[in-house]
Amino acid sequence: MKTSLDLPDELIKEAMQLTDVKTKTKVIVLALQELIKKNKVADLKSYKGAFDLDIDIDIDIDTLRNRNARFD
Repeated sequence: MKTSLDLPDELIKEAMQLTDVKTKTKVIVLALQELIKKNKVADLKSYKGAFDLDIDIDIDIDTLRNRNARFD
């Protein structure tokens, strides 16, 4: 989608230098992707402690950590 934006030159230049991205388009796309990812992570963090941990899920952590373990 083609869009015209009025963006501060210094902000774009600094973002391009920090990320080593060569084009304005790519740095804006990267910024949008990071913003979306940040918000999704924050949304997931809101669930911390929201689950009932008193249920019996029958998981053996030692088996899970063993990369050679076979699962049925």
